[in-house]
Amino acid sequence: MTTGTKTTRIKEIARLRAQVKQWRIAGESIAFVPTMGNLHAGHLQLVSAAKAQADRVIVSIFVNPTQFGESEDFSSYPRTLDADIEKLESLAVDIAFVPINEEIYPTRAMTEVSISQIADNYCGAARPGHFNGVATVVSKLFNIVQPDYAFFGEKDFQQLAVIRVMVADLNTPVEIISVPTFREADGLAMSSRNGRLTEQQRKQAVKLYQSLSLAKQAVLAKQCAYTEIERQFIQLLTAQGFKPDYFSICRRHDLQAATLDDKHIIILLAARLGKTRLIDNIQLDI
Repeated sequence: MTTGTKTTRIKEIARLRAQVKQWRIAGESIAFVPTMGNLHAGHLQLVSAAKAQADRVIVSIFVNPTQFGESEDFSSYPRTLDADIEKLESLAVDIAFVPINEEIYPTRAMTEVSISQIADNYCGAARPGHFNGVATVVSKLFNIVQPDYAFFGEKDFQQLAVIRVMVADLNTPVEIISVPTFREADGLAMSSRNGRLTEQQRKQAVKLYQSLSLAKQAVLAKQCAYTEIERQFIQLLTAQGFKPDYFSICRRHDLQAATLDDKHIIILLAARLGKTRLIDNIQLDI
């Protein structure tokens, strides 16, 4: 593994590919962590896992415009490139790929990657077109970087599921490796969006994970139908000042509604607190 090296900033696809080609000739393996920047400890956990897996690590920082909806302000997404590079250098990341928009989308695109079924519900329903934007840019990044391994956090579990389906369906030669959600000491899932919360909202936000933990116990107890558990926790979050988009008990492998016979479960939630939309999940095996 590489240690103590300065992280190289690369903006151009051609330059990145030339470096990757040299590593390939040398027989080195490549891990890739795609991000939109504003890095926190959760991102760095992905990077650490990538460094443990491969000889070389590339981290992309690109705020992708195609995954933002009309009501979501792309221009206000936090951009902290210099601070991000410092964090990557502390982990001796080999390359920070920091392309400008025109490098990724040089012309008016006529091709879009669209994933059906697994992308239709939950965040896909609440944010129409979002997962098309995610799948398209990740597919482009995989084609540019051509990594052996790509690392994604389990906090965005539906996104992870979408990427797994895309890679399988398109025969993309990359192994997707997931990393468990990294949490604050009080249980709140780490997210770039947490920085938008007021001090009071930040204290309140921990109730999301507390609700998931309580719902997990309710599922394990099997005291009532899953739809009833979902209804109860939507009511609870609403009473606590959240505006839930969904609180759903699903099968892990395909994110369809779970039944009492299913053994591998994930509980997904998304809720707005003020203007900030937060997501989280919890997994359980019966």
